Amino acid sequence: MQLYNQTIHLLKKEIVLEWRSKYAFNGVLLYVVSTVFICYMSFHLNPGFKNSPGYPIVWNILFWIIILFASVNAIAKSFMQESKSRLLYYYSIASPQAIILSKTIYNILLMSLLSALALPVYMLFFNNTLGDPLYYFLTVFLGSLSFSTVFTMISGIASKAGNNGTLMAILSFPVIIPIILILIRLSKAAMDGLQRSISYGDIGVLVAINVIVITTSLILFPFLWRD
Repeated sequence: MQLYNQTIHLLKKEIVLEWRSKYAFNGVLLYVVSTVFICYMSFHLNPGFKNSPGYPIVWNILFWIIILFASVNAIAKSFMQESKSRLLYYYSIASPQAIILSKTIYNILLMSLLSALALPVYMLFFNNTLGDPLYYFLTVFLGSLSFSTVFTMISGIASKAGNNGTLMAILSFPVIIPIILILIRLSKAAMDGLQRSISYGDIGVLVAINVIVITTSLILFPFLWRD
């Protein structure tokens, strides 16, 4: 019960601070919209590309590239924006599990909201027919959840190494690659309107990866927090 109360209070703090400044949300939203517009201008230099067989594949992959880098920009600041004095204050009032849980939940909410806004903007510029729109939206949500859990854990580790951005990239690479491959396969199946039962195995693997990452965060973060 104490862990639950601490997590809820810290989560409220994260939401209130973001609501006051809107720094992360507005910055990442601007990045997504500008990137989509630049890609739109670039692709429309070749008018025939839209009717080519490879257009749906590029459409899908490009969307996940945009969401991936938006996640990095949004979540990398999870611990970088915290001053040493504030972290010391957290150390005296809350458990490390509550801190990492509140950061993870907040990042999941932030990325889910950004993804929910990014997909309609993306579809506005790049027309494409989704065979199973609801299933595609579910895949986008799973992707937002996966990116949030992985990058929050890596950001916490990097924060104890001087907020080294290179370290964050190196540590996240072997974890994020299989997630990206699964998400592309899931979303392509949703685009083609295939039976949902075909993708249940991939969803199970994705859920298992998230459970492992969250469990690892809860186990390892207290040791990092003491340093």
